[in-house]
Amino acid sequence: MLHPSYNDLMKVVNSDSEANNTQPIVSSRYSIVLATAKRARQIIDGAPTYAKAKCNKPLSIAVEEIATGKVKILSEEEAARIEAEKETVTYGEDSE
Repeated sequence: MLHPSYNDLMKVVNSDSEANNTQPIVSSRYSIVLATAKRARQIIDGAPTYAKAKCNKPLSIAVEEIATGKVKILSEEEAARIEAEKETVTYGEDSE
């Protein structure tokens, strides 16, 4: 059995949207599974970890990070906005 449960993870992820009276970020177990798997792959690829789990497996660490709120799941709009900000480059004026 998964601890915390899917429902508990969904409550943590959607807590910000409930406080702001906006649409929930995740609405199904499938969304939680995808997000957790993506984070586990990032950990496998060498990303830093932000929580300790009972066992040292990437998936357990990813679940713990999401459950404690140390890693946030972003809506598609938020993720696109952040990516656009990363790609924006400000150039100084040429003096020529």
